[in-house]
Amino acid sequence: MSSPTEHLHTNGHGRAVLRELAPLHRELRRAIPDVYKGFGELSKAAFTPGALDRKTKELIAMAIGVVEGCDGCIASHGQAAAQAGATRQEAAEAIGVTFLMHGGPATIYGARAYDAFCEFADAVEAVDGPA
Repeated sequence: MSSPTEHLHTNGHGRAVLRELAPLHRELRRAIPDVYKGFGELSKAAFTPGALDRKTKELIAMAIGVVEGCDGCIASHGQAAAQAGATRQEAAEAIGVTFLMHGGPATIYGARAYDAFCEFADAVEAVDGPA
């Protein structure tokens, strides 16, 4: 069964952003492998479940991506949040907090983030079947 937002993802805020960034990251990673390795370790430590589960941490990271206006962060953490089991409503509410904290610009990047999240949620649902 299709979600209400399925097929609305036409602006490429999800997978298209990740596809665009992948070769750029590969090239830079070749130039500074130790820095990328260190960043990878920091990321692993930050997203390890503790008092907050990974889903919550990914939603926080996606919300920070909205506030920072970072399409790559939005796509990466939106995908990870969907894969960690976040719902569309949880994503929407996390994005809603960004409106309070960042105002009008968050309404623009928030809409992009919700589009990206829904794209990834659709993909997770296609693999896992309807919830």
